Amino acid sequence: MEPDARRNGVPPGATPPVAHQLTEQDEHRGDGARVDAIEVSAWFGRVKVLDDVTLSMPATTVTALIGPSGCGKSTFLRVLNRMHESVPGAQLAGEVHLNGDDIYAPGHRVTTVRKRIGMVFQKPNPFPAMSIANNVTAGLTLTNVRINRAGRADLVEDCLRRAGLWNEVRDRLDRPGATLSGGQQQRLCIARALAVGPEVLLMDEPCSALDPSSTRRIEETIAELSSQVTIVIVTHNMQQAARVSQQAAFFLAEQGAPGGIVESGPTAQLFDSPSDPRTSDYVHGRFG
Repeated sequence: MEPDARRNGVPPGATPPVAHQLTEQDEHRGDGARVDAIEVSAWFGRVKVLDDVTLSMPATTVTALIGPSGCGKSTFLRVLNRMHESVPGAQLAGEVHLNGDDIYAPGHRVTTVRKRIGMVFQKPNPFPAMSIANNVTAGLTLTNVRINRAGRADLVEDCLRRAGLWNEVRDRLDRPGATLSGGQQQRLCIARALAVGPEVLLMDEPCSALDPSSTRRIEETIAELSSQVTIVIVTHNMQQAARVSQQAAFFLAEQGAPGGIVESGPTAQLFDSPSDPRTSDYVHGRFG
């Protein structure tokens, strides 16, 4: 399959699928949504990095993406909320559905997608000079969503509570976000992502730069949030994948080939009785 120069997820020459359009009325739902990737392939220029990836991520479930470095996990994560297309020369084929809606349908607003599908990155990235409270509501400000003073205070408290940070910062909400520890900054970023009411939260190795104590707190936050939003997490920590996820997908890129999924399914099954010996070798630390 050749890359699509239009970057709308439809292979060249094909008829765009019929799909419901997402609108501003879809904002702030705050309930988990099902995500389905269908035959997704991705390129950087002429280099194919993902090949024919199909994966269903159930609503209000944690799905872990595992596999060695360079097999396309982070690229796939960015495809799920249309960040991949922002890279110069990046192209895409296939479809991504959010509760049956094609997020790559022609004319679809990227900003609407990213409100419904939030992202937390590997390195905590709060706005350092902005207060803790203003960091939480930064997403609303950037998307011109207005909220009154009382509503803002309630939203800040609610999101910080959901991110497991409220009790630690409630008396210093006007302090800069940069004054927090690394683990607290990551939870602040989670609170910021939650403020716009996403149905899906993507996490790209959110604990890789954190100490064990902070990692444990982030994992507790993931467990608490998983009944409210759908979570897809990239992790190289097999113990973490086993602890936090209910579903898992093993990605692999062999001998210079683009990355793809070897197998996917319930996490316990992939770890205890995988169908492919490569999966067993990886999860038991024999390579990668």
